[in-house]
Parts: sequence; structure tokens; C-alpha cells
Amino acid sequence: MRRLPSPTLPARATVIWPAAVVGTIALALTGESTAHATPPAPLAALPPAPATLGQIPVLASAADAPATHTVEPGDTVWDIAQRYGLDVAALQAANGLAADSVIRPGQVLILGGAAPQPATPAPEPAQVTYEVTAGDTVSAIASAHGISTDAVLSANGLTRDSIIYPGEVLRIPSAAAPGPASAGPALAPGLDAEQSENARLIIRIGRELGVSDRGILIALGTAMQESWLRNLDWGDRDSLGLFQQRPSTGWGTPEQILDRERSIRVFYGGPADPNGSDTRGLLDITGWEDLPYADAAQAVQISAYPDRYAQWEQPATTWLAVLG
Repeated sequence: MRRLPSPTLPARATVIWPAAVVGTIALALTGESTAHATPPAPLAALPPAPATLGQIPVLASAADAPATHTVEPGDTVWDIAQRYGLDVAALQAANGLAADSVIRPGQVLILGGAAPQPATPAPEPAQVTYEVTAGDTVSAIASAHGISTDAVLSANGLTRDSIIYPGEVLRIPSAAAPGPASAGPALAPGLDAEQSENARLIIRIGRELGVSDRGILIALGTAMQESWLRNLDWGDRDSLGLFQQRPSTGWGTPEQILDRERSIRVFYGGPADPNGSDTRGLLDITGWEDLPYADAAQAVQISAYPDRYAQWEQPATTWLAVLG
């Protein structure tokens, strides 16, 4: 937006740096602001036990359980605990499993007092990281990812007195596991409820204006780069909203920019632009359809980091497919 950039969400990575504080603004080091298999066959060695149709065969008592169990296709921790008369929590604790841990065929679980046997480790989950830019705070980064400030501090070995610096990479812990499916709106992969709602609005308005899918993809990626797809009431200098538009450069009053529908229409531009000719939206750029993804976004935003829009082209394609 003819401005220095707002904080950026980088792609998944694994580099972890120390540092950061809740209310402390990142110190600028430079001049720039920077997702069933066949049920397992009954074990021949197990004694018969009363069962009704649909129940899992169980042992008479936990004392009859073997020392270990090798996971078979279709097994769950609950199934295994029921089969051997064990407590689910105790089985998880004996094997270092969390409530949301995934067990895999071939993995050996410890059932009783026998010495631990090697287990097939589950693959490490992909780590989400965030590269600090000038003006960032831990609390703002945590809020943008839908998690608590303390979760970010703990994941990075930080305290509330720590300072974060531009260029440092913070580990972003996973948000709490989702509960049972509800009848609420669908969420796009990688987006929480707020982000999905904003993405859905960008798509709807784009459709109303007759914008092509490519134009909508550019709008989605731009909003993710500029505001994490959140209607922020803060930003670099006087930047605000989904697209970090600036009142001082003619994009509207603060109240107008924080009106999500209006700011989206202003980004698209064209004949229906609420700003008229005062600003230039995507549809006002000659030949924008033929520009590379990042170049088209940059033509509207005029960012100090134009290459960063490119990272959102593929994710935006997925969001449009799910929400559009």
C-alpha cells in the first residue's frame, strides 16, 4: 500500500531461534521495518470372553495381557486398551502418547511390566515457524496464529522479559486439537474460523464483481501476506484492515478501511470501486491477468517486500477450492 510491510507469515520450516516479549516491540536492526482398514484378526492366544455383536474381544483381566502389542491396521489406542482390559490413559502414559497421538501399523506398544521394546516412532509433525519483522510483538504473533502468548513463549524458551528481534524465527506450536465436527461453516486448511470467514468474504465479493479465479487468488494471497487474513486495527504506520490500506495515501478513512466489504471492493477496484479513481485496484491495472502472481499483488500494494506474495499462490488455490 505504498508503505512498508506488515508482519509476514513464512512457509513451514524448522529453524528455531531464541528470543521475544509480550508487549515489547521487536527492535529494528536495520533501517527497514522490516488428515479403515480391515479390523485386526483376533489373537489366537487370547482366551474366549463374553462378547456381543459389534464388541471388541476383551481379556478377562489386565493381568492376562501380554507384555506388548504390535499395532495392526485399524487399531486405535482405545480399541487396544479395551481388548486387554487396560486404562486408556495408563496405556498412553506407558508409551509416551498424547491424547491426539497417532499410532501406526507395526508400532509396538508396551502393555504391562515387561521391559520396553523398540517402537516404530511416529514421524515428527511439521513445525510451523514465524520470522519476526520490525514492530512485531509475541502477543500479536500468537493472536495471529490463534494461540496463547504463553504457548509461544513456552515453545521458544522465552519469558515475558525476553526481546525478539527482526529476522529471528519463532516456533509456533499447534493450536488445540479441534473438537467434534459441528454444523458450522467449513474451515480451509491452515486457516482458523476468523481467517476462513474473511477468505469466504473475499471470494464472495470477487464473484459478485465478476472477478476471475486468478484475481480472487491474488486477493486471498495478498490479504494473507498483509494481515494474516485478519481485519487488523493496527499495522505499519497507519496501515489497517485486511489489506493494510493506509488512510494517509487515500484508501479511505480508518472506519472505511476497517469495513471489510468496502476494503475488499477497493482492493479489486474497477468500475465498482468505492474510492473511484482515487486509488488503483487490481482490475485497474492494465494486463494484470498476464502478470506473475506476486507482481500483480505488488502492483496494487507497492510493498517493500514484493517477492513475499508468491508464497501464498498455492495455499490460496486450496482455500478457493474449499471455500469457493
